[in-house]
Amino acid sequence: MPIGSSATPLLALDAVVIDTETTSLDARKARILEIALVPIAAGRLDAVAAHRRLLRPDVAIPAEATRIHGIDAAAVVDARPFAECWGELARLIGDRIVIGHSVGFDIAVLERECARAGLAWTRPRTLDTRLLAEIVAPNLPGYSLDHLADWLGVAVDGRHSALGDATSTARLFLALLPRLREAGIRTLAEAERACAALTEVLETQRRAGWAEPAAAAARREPGRPTARVDSYPYRHRVRDVMSVPARFVRADASLAEALGRMTGERVSSLFVRFDADIGQPPLPADAGIVTERDVMRMLARSGADALSAPAGAAASRPLAAVSADAFAFLAMARMNRLRIRHLGVTDGAGRIIGALSARDLLRLRAEESLELGDAIEAAVDVPGLVQAWAKLPRVAASLLAEGLSGLEIAALVSHQVRALTGRAAALAEQRLIDEGRGPAPCPYALAVLGSAGRGESLLAMDQDNALIFADTDDQAADAWFAALGTHVAGILHEVGVPYCKGGVMARNPQWRGTVAQWRERVGHWIARSKPSDLLSVDIFFDLAGVHGDTALADRVWREAFDAAKGQAAFAKLLVESAGAVEHALGLFGGFRTDRGRLDVKKAGLFGLVTAARALAICHHVVERSTPARLAGIKALGRGEQDLDALAEAQRALLDLLLAQQLTDLAAGIPPSNAIEVKRLARRDRDRLKAALKAVAHVDDLTRDLLFAA
Repeated sequence: MPIGSSATPLLALDAVVIDTETTSLDARKARILEIALVPIAAGRLDAVAAHRRLLRPDVAIPAEATRIHGIDAAAVVDARPFAECWGELARLIGDRIVIGHSVGFDIAVLERECARAGLAWTRPRTLDTRLLAEIVAPNLPGYSLDHLADWLGVAVDGRHSALGDATSTARLFLALLPRLREAGIRTLAEAERACAALTEVLETQRRAGWAEPAAAAARREPGRPTARVDSYPYRHRVRDVMSVPARFVRADASLAEALGRMTGERVSSLFVRFDADIGQPPLPADAGIVTERDVMRMLARSGADALSAPAGAAASRPLAAVSADAFAFLAMARMNRLRIRHLGVTDGAGRIIGALSARDLLRLRAEESLELGDAIEAAVDVPGLVQAWAKLPRVAASLLAEGLSGLEIAALVSHQVRALTGRAAALAEQRLIDEGRGPAPCPYALAVLGSAGRGESLLAMDQDNALIFADTDDQAADAWFAALGTHVAGILHEVGVPYCKGGVMARNPQWRGTVAQWRERVGHWIARSKPSDLLSVDIFFDLAGVHGDTALADRVWREAFDAAKGQAAFAKLLVESAGAVEHALGLFGGFRTDRGRLDVKKAGLFGLVTAARALAICHHVVERSTPARLAGIKALGRGEQDLDALAEAQRALLDLLLAQQLTDLAAGIPPSNAIEVKRLARRDRDRLKAALKAVAHVDDLTRDLLFAA
């Protein structure tokens, strides 16, 4: 299953833009006189690293060619021939994506130059700005570099020089990215697939002797195998390896006392409290940490006198921390990035509940496999977020190959969605400050809903988020939070998590409000009598805070569960508002497909997730994930066998769906919730059929369990 760079977002490409000036416009005869390479990385043109070189051909330069680019025999008399320069040029190109305007011409000329010189040639993966422009604007009067620069408002300098045209082409490519995104083309493979569909243009170029500018993604995937991934750090959470309880020392305690505590309690660090009360674990902003190494450094610098110094003088601040619910890989990557050996561990309210040391993580050390790292947390802008996010499909493919289940990988994907949403909020806050709007007018929490809240996201996702802010008399508060929600939605959309088609985003008034407003909404929902009044309401009960005062979000979520406890009629309306399960098996057990595909979300996942949520709401099983909700209902002694079948159905459907999404991404097909049934092995077809049978009667099961005594 090739994934490699195919799923890389266009904004995150490591690419080089190429342009050549030649002796002829006939690719079969042309010799290169000038070549330029302009790098693009993380959505930025790197003019400083641009490379231009003149080349001396072994043929005469026609006067008509010189009239176009101004290069004559005198200009190249001291230049080196292609054969002497290709090695350096090839190293500069490396394995990067090659972008050009009508790049098939340049590639064909390069290939023939290599053939003449007896040099090895490896066809790079390419994108053509001329073809990309026709995809997003099929009715333009022309697609020359000048036409497109005028259309997109791109500056053109040094026309008909290799460096000038390569720089202009790089600007064109970057200007095309938002238009491609709106056309549903986000990744390299999707762009290749769309270009390959322009058959008339490609046929004209082939007849002219040009190279194929966009090959099928499955054939063009580089042959480098996916590195083996140690799956342990992606399976286990920080809470599985942290040291508890958290141990504290007052800042005014002596280092001798701190060292004695560490020795006696066999720990390598203590958290330092800088206020008088050490009874309540502090928040990270209020704390520091002192380690054995800190004490050793103080002793080396000041001798025995250091032991009488206060612990606060040796403490590192601010304290770097990680959530107990975070995956172990994130803690490892954070230690690597910050070059530290200890982290505080916090609970959902941000309180320190434990410690994590490099020693605790020693058995998990697998730095070469930590592709995800904490690059999302470290990103300072949107391109940085795009680069971090681009790693997710490749890691998911590796972990699936290592034997992790779809449900386990969904938890990882959801963790990244939460981190991404939280980081988008931080960047959005900074934008508002830069715009002169100031910081948040009151405490607030940004939360995710739906699959990300449940921990069940795969690779076909959109945004579901909400804002909860403290009750305030500030009349301008909602305007500030509306702007925040708008920025968050825009950042996520640009990174690769599209706008929610149903409008479940904090930029919309119904998905943001004060604590009092959310309480009022919940009460209003529970009092409704028509399913149409409750569209999209159900995913509010999946809410999980990801930024700001997340304890505020958790409190509102729990209060909603408390208010809905025992409200069977309300839970039933939620199920009805979601719609009936689509039956995907025919009368004789065959699959009902649409163009060979079966939408397993509509036919299976949606129904069982909705049922588990409704039952949890009614019976006050205060959990977010579907497996936890099903287990909670089962623990009440209701429908054990049917609930076990639903849990297995979810595991099966997520396994099969993730495999399909990764296959589609590699082929340039946007991931969806539909499985190509014919590609399934017999075992997987049987597993799919069993899952669909288990879900087929979920409506009846839900109704029975909602009104069970």
